[in-house]
Amino acid sequence: MPGAWFVRIKSATFHISARDIEKAPEWDRPEFAFIGRSNVGKSSMINMLSNKNGLAKVSATPGKTQLLNFFVMNETWSLVDLPGYGFAKVAKSEKINFNESVGDYLNSRENLRRVFTLIDSRLPPQRIDIDFINWLGETGVPFALVFTKADKQSAGKTQASVDTFLAAMPEHLKGVPPVIISSSKDRTGRVAILKLIEQGLD
Repeated sequence: MPGAWFVRIKSATFHISARDIEKAPEWDRPEFAFIGRSNVGKSSMINMLSNKNGLAKVSATPGKTQLLNFFVMNETWSLVDLPGYGFAKVAKSEKINFNESVGDYLNSRENLRRVFTLIDSRLPPQRIDIDFINWLGETGVPFALVFTKADKQSAGKTQASVDTFLAAMPEHLKGVPPVIISSSKDRTGRVAILKLIEQGLD
């Protein structure tokens, strides 16, 4: 069916963990980064997208990811797991509570094609999420909002939560990013995410 095709993951391997952008791989592979508050379900989503359980380590401990983790998909592009911005080490000069190396990466990584910002669909708008998205919008990097854990409540509650969150976003960003509702358990949203990745591979 026209328009139904999307990138399929045939291989997924861990490449390297980098403490900062200076230690990041020197390559021209397109990169797609995933970030969100700690314990938002990021590792589970990466495993779901890659069809490879255990590719990203899942932990119940907030702030477990402290490095920039690079995974190679289909031997051609990279999925990047960034530290959660709710519990990461803070640079005193930063107004937003996230790892300084993440800021450097998002500001200056030339082959970064899109950032997927994960939001817990069960929660009312969190100021740290709004502030981060506002900052991200200023970088000019394309991004999408992915509302996670949709399986843990009714579809109506999830949509109401999404609508409330979007209403709380800064005016200049409303209607800008794609919005995806997801569940790693039910695999909801997987195709929509992979379609956005496919667009970035063109």
